[in-house]
Amino acid sequence: MKRLLTLALLLAAIFSANAQEEIAKTGINFGPLPAIGYSSDLGWHYGALTDIYQYGDGSTYPDYVWKANVEVSRYSKGNTVLHSFFDSKYLIPGIRVSAAISWFGNKTTNFYGFNGAASKYLPEFDKITEDGQGLYLMRRDIFRVQTCFQGAFGDSNWGWAAGLTYWNIKTGHAVNKGLSGGANDISLYDIYVANGIIPEAEKNGGQHLEGKFGVVYDTRDHENNPTRGTNLEVYMFGSPDIISHHDNSYLKLAVHFKQFFPLADRLVFGAHLAYQGLIAGNAPYYMLQTIQSINMKQINTEGLGSTCTLRGTITNRLQGNGYAWMNTELRWSFAKFRWINQNWTLATNPFFDMGMVVSPYRLEQMKKLDLATDQLGGSPFSATYGLYTGDAERLHMSAGIGLHVIMNQNFNINFEFGKCFDPNDGTGLGINIGLNYIF
Repeated sequence: MKRLLTLALLLAAIFSANAQEEIAKTGINFGPLPAIGYSSDLGWHYGALTDIYQYGDGSTYPDYVWKANVEVSRYSKGNTVLHSFFDSKYLIPGIRVSAAISWFGNKTTNFYGFNGAASKYLPEFDKITEDGQGLYLMRRDIFRVQTCFQGAFGDSNWGWAAGLTYWNIKTGHAVNKGLSGGANDISLYDIYVANGIIPEAEKNGGQHLEGKFGVVYDTRDHENNPTRGTNLEVYMFGSPDIISHHDNSYLKLAVHFKQFFPLADRLVFGAHLAYQGLIAGNAPYYMLQTIQSINMKQINTEGLGSTCTLRGTITNRLQGNGYAWMNTELRWSFAKFRWINQNWTLATNPFFDMGMVVSPYRLEQMKKLDLATDQLGGSPFSATYGLYTGDAERLHMSAGIGLHVIMNQNFNINFEFGKCFDPNDGTGLGINIGLNYIF
């Protein structure tokens, strides 16, 4: 973090003297970015992504006439990301149209159980062990087609939003060259299935046609890089179980409140308060991590945990029927300049996040969890570990800092580093390289 701050101050000194008034962009602008990363379980991440902006004659700048996003990337041990997204306020007069189609082929993804503190975290097994075991790994492939439409109520700051999303999710035991594949290769997912916490009807995933409808209030001066204003989204979303027929109809409520205060020139305080919870029905386990949104900031918004919600915690650490969380950060735009005929901003954002499960999921079944040694097939995850802790849920907190490189107030490359306060939420430094502020 010290090196990051030193770099930020150096860049500020270099560019502050060259700060110039922004020019209104016109025509098509591209923001290409290589997808590069590494995971000890997933391998090297490689590929490419880009944001494409059409500004037209420049009269709407910094708003774009339309935006498209494309990502094609892969992990060396098999995981695949194929994603395309389109967004426009001007394609249909008075109606904002957003649509996305995505494929996430996750041969190895993380699963840490339900209800936060009630599920014990064993950091020594949060990897593929030398004898080919993966306690917290499972397979989850997602095909998603998402649409959203928005309109205003007259000339007010209030509006409506509605949309449909088709989900086809397939789940099962992880597939990874590092796993032994033998009788001892037992994961937490397998244990949950064996004990009925994940029912037979759900263990392989399912299909859902999910609808959403709600209201939006927005006074922000700019959606992607605001310096002031309020944004409130209140909506319901759910799915009748008309495709898979697994008794998994559900209806959920989501509330997102975002507030931005200018504290000084180029210094903004931002806060995001959020709640998502089950109102009726029975949501399947493989939909718990999905966080629906009106306007997509990330290609796959999940939580609670990791890059989209509680930065610095392990991915999807907290899963339940309902959860609440808060993100706060200071955004300091320490340098503004023009380069290669583009408007650039360099910003840093120290942040603090916290959240918790507020409505448990299948807690009674978890209390009956049987960890007999014969069920575990002689694996190292013996009964002595007690994967159900019996602990009451508590606040999970993290903090960190990021560096953002922003072009034309829209294309935003972020480098964020976070650390959770509780070792039961992860022991390493969370690192994310991606696009956009998380709120």
